[in-house]
Amino acid sequence: MDSKNIIPLNNDSRRCIFFKTDSDDYRCVVILTVKRATGTFSLIGCFFMLFVIWLLRRYHSLAQKMICSLTVAAFFDSVAYVMGDTHPEGSLCNFQAWWLTYFDWSALAWVCLITVNLYLNLVKEMSTSHYELLYHLMAWGVPLVMASLPLFSGYYGPAGAWCWITDDHVAWRFGIWYVPLFTLIFLMICCYARIIYVANERMQSWFGTFNPERERRKVSLAEEIKPLKWYPSVYLLVSLFPLINRLHNAFYPQDPVFSLTLLHVLSAPLHGLANAFVFGLDRDTWSQLSPTGIQLALQSRLCDRTRIREYHPGAVHYTQAELGDFSDEDDDDTNVLFYSPDMTLKDRGP
Repeated sequence: MDSKNIIPLNNDSRRCIFFKTDSDDYRCVVILTVKRATGTFSLIGCFFMLFVIWLLRRYHSLAQKMICSLTVAAFFDSVAYVMGDTHPEGSLCNFQAWWLTYFDWSALAWVCLITVNLYLNLVKEMSTSHYELLYHLMAWGVPLVMASLPLFSGYYGPAGAWCWITDDHVAWRFGIWYVPLFTLIFLMICCYARIIYVANERMQSWFGTFNPERERRKVSLAEEIKPLKWYPSVYLLVSLFPLINRLHNAFYPQDPVFSLTLLHVLSAPLHGLANAFVFGLDRDTWSQLSPTGIQLALQSRLCDRTRIREYHPGAVHYTQAELGDFSDEDDDDTNVLFYSPDMTLKDRGP
């Protein structure tokens, strides 16, 4: 989550604290530039996801609402990575550190809850629609506790390219973020292994006489698992280099590796962009994003003028129908109750 190789100095100059000479200052500029670029790409990816969710109305089922909430959390998390420059110690720095910790945790919480929800639906065969409020309390409440603990303890401050837990509290860095992160990733991978195993067992057990409903369920099951199983992998990939760099910093605080720091700031802000790639694995979504599909969806969203209005009937002239106009062989009642000039009778079916 952080890069501690950079600190702000006077006159807005930036130096890498482990590279003493002026010739090494370019490394700080590279790291800050990469950090802003990856944060911006994630911001764009999240905005794209939110736009598609709004455009295609992907917010009706509980699973769709959870993915939407994950996208919102990742969007605000990306804002923290492009938030200004390095800050001196103070309230603004503490706010940025709290913001980053809160939305990092919130995005992770939604990924975990999506996994739990899928497990309950497919393995335990439980309906989870009544858990929506509980999911929100957990996804927004637990991060609030985790982000506030270092704030109240005074452990936030300048930590490199962004503010986070300072270099003097390495144990808090691992206790607040890295240890829970990789523990939850491991548990999610185990959970998805169980989900895939159960799903395969069910697909095998469905062999036999053709049943359209059963085949539909089989396809739906495979399509539901396919994109969601990549979310834990995304967090594993984007968190691997930050962990390696933090471990190296903890064991060799006076001998940082610039390449590890660069990989750290390159991968840490990519949660939002990586989530957008996973979201794009849904073929049904892409099939609706053709030029024609987008045009129709926009018309539906922006030009839908359907209104429920009071009905005002026009003048109706009642008359007796001429029974001779209809066939005597018709067993149905042939009496026409009313007739108006604008009315046409066609194709009297059974």
